[in-house]
Amino acid sequence: MSSAKSLTVLQLNDSHANFDLHQEVFWEGGRAVYRPAGGYARIAAVVKEVRAANPGGTLFCDCGDTFHGTYPVMETRGAALVPVLNALGLDAMTAHWEFAYGPGAFKELAAELSFPMLAMNVYDKETRARPFPPYRVVERGGCRVGLAGIASNIVDKTMPPSFSEGLEFTLGLDELPGIIDVLRTREKVDLVLLVSHLGLPQDLKLLSAVPGVDVCLSGHTHNRLFTPVLQGKTLVIQSGCHGSFLGRLDLEVDGGRIVEWRHELMEVKAGVRPDPEVDLLVRHTLAPWRDMLSEVVGETATALNRATMLESTMDNFLLQALLESTGAQLAFSNGWRFGAPIPAGEVTVNDLYNMIPMDPPVSTVELRGDEIVAMLEENLERTFGRDPYDQMGGYVKRSLGLNAFIKIENPPGQRVQQVFVGGDRLQSGRHYPTVFVTEQGVARKYGRNRQKHAERSIGALRAYLAKHRPLHAELRGTFVAV
Repeated sequence: MSSAKSLTVLQLNDSHANFDLHQEVFWEGGRAVYRPAGGYARIAAVVKEVRAANPGGTLFCDCGDTFHGTYPVMETRGAALVPVLNALGLDAMTAHWEFAYGPGAFKELAAELSFPMLAMNVYDKETRARPFPPYRVVERGGCRVGLAGIASNIVDKTMPPSFSEGLEFTLGLDELPGIIDVLRTREKVDLVLLVSHLGLPQDLKLLSAVPGVDVCLSGHTHNRLFTPVLQGKTLVIQSGCHGSFLGRLDLEVDGGRIVEWRHELMEVKAGVRPDPEVDLLVRHTLAPWRDMLSEVVGETATALNRATMLESTMDNFLLQALLESTGAQLAFSNGWRFGAPIPAGEVTVNDLYNMIPMDPPVSTVELRGDEIVAMLEENLERTFGRDPYDQMGGYVKRSLGLNAFIKIENPPGQRVQQVFVGGDRLQSGRHYPTVFVTEQGVARKYGRNRQKHAERSIGALRAYLAKHRPLHAELRGTFVAV
């Protein structure tokens, strides 16, 4: 008689507080197709069905980027999401944008959760204590499973200082071997499961250096993996973003090893009947802002998304609005991945906050041509660095007003081939009036005549929509890989 035990692992990553059904972009037949998906009530219904098929043998983990991304969660500094997440019955979670409210506020938020926030790689700078536990052990389907967590390591490197005040973030490379040893020898687990928000390239390099993890649930880079990646003996999955997908791994475990597995990237379809309890929680949570967020403020002829690496229609809309608001010659914003798509048609206030939930102030500065190139080179290295550990998240910096021809495969500092502004070659010593929605890297270090404007991003977007109906924000070939 077989002694194999059945375990089902479910993954949610990068849901970015998309409480309810929202639009998602899918690539089908070489083109982008939009349809509604996701929402925590539908996620809950799918999870309940999976649990019913394997009672007592299901694990459900969240890889983070959960407490950030929509107006209700930002307005309440995460509190609005706590009852909803607790109702999902998660087993563990790790973090990234969760630190946006500051370490103290985030620790208080995590204390309200019915499951642990795991982060072996976050330390108090003064005491060297970990503010969050590095692992937990659970029993599922007769298996003893060690869940270890690695939070995003870039919080204190690329994000505003308030996110990491008093904390230090490491990669987890030095910590993971010791955690695996504790789980194997002291805790006597059958399997080690890593819940990570490093990103897929970083996870694969980490796992190539550290054996002993059976399953890695990867987050951060919004990969839709239809088939797991096998790194050594470790199964690695990642499951899209916005809560539009759940990853499912069905494992047969015998003698402390996986002898058989099946994987499915599950689309959380609009046709799923919402779980009544969670649906009621979501509707109650959203009620105070429903009228405000449902206001129609414009119309777009261009489908808006952030699904493309070098340039996106969603950010072209944002940058067009910034240029018109300030009269600047160039516009830049971060290469954010989050933001539920907006198909051609009506645009609501909710859509705008999904694009840029922080509603940061607009600022202008004059940058020299050589400073602009330095900023682009820094960003391209952080996006395409040959060493995954040098990749710091996000897509290519969103830009408008210039055309850049780049060699992605070139070494650091040598990727930008030519840059043109208004059809003219960029001049190193010339100052260019530039607008930013947020400033990072070189943008914070260089330039002259820096100004913060009274207008914030959402205001600029609304004003632009009022003047341009319908909106056109097609791709312009701002960055061309040559």
